[in-house]
Parts: sequence; C-alpha cells; structure tokens
Amino acid sequence: METVLLYILGIVVVVIGIALSIGLHEIGHLVPAKLFGVKVAQYMIGFGPTIFSRKKGETEYGVKAIPLGGYISMAGMYPPAKKGGRPRTSGTDASFLEEEYEASGRTSSTGFFQTLVQDARTASADTITAGDEDRVFYKLPIYKRVIIMLGGPFMNLVIAVVLFAVVLSGFGTQQLAVGSVSACVLPVSSTADTCSPSDPEAPGSAAGLKPGDQIIKIASIDYPTWEQVTGVIRTSAGKNVDITVNRAGQTRVLTAVPLLTVRNVLTTQGAVVKDANGKAVTEKVGFLGIGPDVVLARQPLSRVLPTLGTNIGADVHLILNLPQRLVDVAKAAFGTEARDPNGPVSVVGVGRIAGEVTATQTSPLAERFSFLLGLIASLNVALLVFNLVPLLPLDGGHVAGALWEGIRRAFAKLFKRSDPGPVDIAKMVPVTFAVVLVLGAMSVLLIYADIVKPIALQ
Repeated sequence: METVLLYILGIVVVVIGIALSIGLHEIGHLVPAKLFGVKVAQYMIGFGPTIFSRKKGETEYGVKAIPLGGYISMAGMYPPAKKGGRPRTSGTDASFLEEEYEASGRTSSTGFFQTLVQDARTASADTITAGDEDRVFYKLPIYKRVIIMLGGPFMNLVIAVVLFAVVLSGFGTQQLAVGSVSACVLPVSSTADTCSPSDPEAPGSAAGLKPGDQIIKIASIDYPTWEQVTGVIRTSAGKNVDITVNRAGQTRVLTAVPLLTVRNVLTTQGAVVKDANGKAVTEKVGFLGIGPDVVLARQPLSRVLPTLGTNIGADVHLILNLPQRLVDVAKAAFGTEARDPNGPVSVVGVGRIAGEVTATQTSPLAERFSFLLGLIASLNVALLVFNLVPLLPLDGGHVAGALWEGIRRAFAKLFKRSDPGPVDIAKMVPVTFAVVLVLGAMSVLLIYADIVKPIALQ
C-alpha cells in the first residue's frame, strides 16, 4: 500500500510542478504585456472547458479542464488585412478595422485555408473594444513584442536554473568516486589475492589515490563517467595523466602513469570474453588499479550553468532529430524494439517515471525528491527550447514574425521606400493549423507508446 501511495505522490508532485511551470510561463507573457499597455482579456492554465475563473480588472484568470498548456489572450494579435494593397495606418478604431477586414477579402474567400486566415483576423478584431484601439499587440514596437513573447521561455529558464541550483548544491548529485585502490599489479593469470614484496606498486596507489576520492576531472574531461575514466587510462600507458579529485572538501590534482599490462577483454556486462577454444581473450592496455564507486555529493553553484547547457544541447539535438526519433518510438510501440531512454516521452511517460522513482524503496526519500525536482527542471528546459522553435503557434513563431517585420522596415528605410507596415502573420495560420495537427498526432503516438511500451528505468 505504501508503494502505491508513493507512486501516486510522485505523479502528483510532477503534475503540480508542470502546472506551476505553465502558470509561470504565462505570467512571463502577462507581466510585460500589461506593462506595455496591451489589453489582456484572459489568463488561463489549460485548455477546454473552464473549471474555475475569476475576473480582476479587465482580465479573467482561470483554470481549464485539460492541463496540457496555457495561454493569455491579448488584443490585436493579428493585424487587419491591407485594404487595396496599401499599408494600414494607426489610430483606426475597432469598427473600422472590421470594416477594412470585410472589404479586404472576407467575401472573396474560396478555400479552406483562406477561411482559416480570415477567421483568425476576425477573431483578432473581435478582441479590440472601443477605446482600446491603440492597446493592441501588433501596434507595439518590435522590441516590446519580442520581450512579451520571450517572457514565457525566460520564466522557464529561471525555473530551471533555480531548480538545478537546489538539486546540485542543496541535495547533491551522484558523483563518480574511487571505490577501491589496488596495492600492487598482479599478472592477469595470477590467482593471488595479496601482494608479495616483488610485486610492483599499482600506479593508482603510487599516485596517491584513495578510496572515497571524488573524481572531478581526468585529463581534459570534467566530471567524467566511469567509461570515460577507463577510456583515458587504457589509452595512456606510460603517459602522465592528471586526475583532479575532491578529498574531504579539498581539491587535489594527482598525476598517475598507467602501466602497460595484459588484461582480459570484458563485455559491457563485465564478463570475460573467450575465444573459440574457451581461452580468455587478452589485450595490452593501460592499467591504474582503481575501481569505481558512486557517492552523493553537493556540487558548487558553478555547475548549474554547465548542467543547463548540457540539457539545452540535448533538447536541441532531440528536436533536430525529432522525425527519426518518432519513427523509433513507433517501431518500439508497434514492434519488438526497446524504447530509447533518451528519446521523447509524453506527460504520461513523465508521470510513470516520477511514480516509479518515488516508489523505489532502495533510495533515500531526499534523493527521490531531488530526482523529481531535477525532472521538473529538465521539463522547463524542454519547454524553453521547444517554445523557441520559429513556428506558430509557438512563441518562437511570433518572435520570428516580429523580427522579419523589423528587417522589412529597416530595408524600406534604408532604400527610402514607404513603410511596409506590420507583417501579416495571419497568413501563417494554415501553417499553425498544420503544426497543431502534427503536435496532436505526436502526442497521441507518445502517449500510446508510454502506455504499451514505457521507457525502462535503469
């Protein structure tokens, strides 16, 4: 029963974390929008039917039934269409905007996508009430529009930095350490478990390495994995290798010289590889004589930004390779392949991971809670990176539209042409429609995969 309750608790913590992250993301848009005088009619967390709302001033604040996002409704997100192909002028009232829109193409629509564009313009015009004609988004200076649209991702960045700082410097993270140090070098064929006076001292012992030393750096690799450590050792026989360790809170740089020895070839599971005759396969590699361990250690605040950068890089790589990653997910969901633990997951998958980790009795409760905070931090990095993709309806799409408008106006001014006016991003609504369909299909696939073929925790 306790395991079930912990499983549910893990899901609840992450759900609350996601909801707060979404809410703060939208506050990142809301605050600068209000500061710049834009009329904001709604601030909502979620989509679908409204569960709860309260109006304060001119803005309705509320929560909707489907907690898969959020939005703020700003007046005049899309400019009206040009009348007669000429730029719009400022100072027009809402009714004139609607009349201009009607005259410019409402009745000439002949296709589905044209209807989408026109309906988007109509909906935008409907948000402009009498007396608020100059409190619209599209009339703001370009830099203010960019600030508003980047406010949401910026909030996700701040959340990620704060949570990574708490996890790394408050709770600590698993840190590679020296688990054992051999006193001497024994031949691979030796069955002895003690050293004799004639056995040479192991290079690790000679360098001064001790059990419990946290490995901060080896050669040029900061915070290496054990695989990276062994890779350096095996290829550095007879060479000086600098190893930076943390011993009892003090940083020390030790220099070791791996000894060229004959060692058994091992599989990734640690088993000895044997040839067709059943004899162990050997190879000549560098040997230091140390074994690994993992300890929980607090990291300096200087580790926060590198950790953030690593997460951003991983998410960018994931997005750039998203089509292939989704193909792999589909193969796993409908076939026999295993899920990639570093592949995309849905909110269902995130919930399952959170529940399984929280229900694990082998780790201290503080370590499990730290994992949940790290998971929420990583989700905020994903929201940051994903929202900066320059496609509508994402924040990056609006930023791209504003920057393109700035480029157009700069060239017009440079060549002494008339002001081309706002970029008509309503024309991109069909692209928005396609993006929404793709995101919906992707969500369905990932949710299905997370149910029938969830990622297996190591």
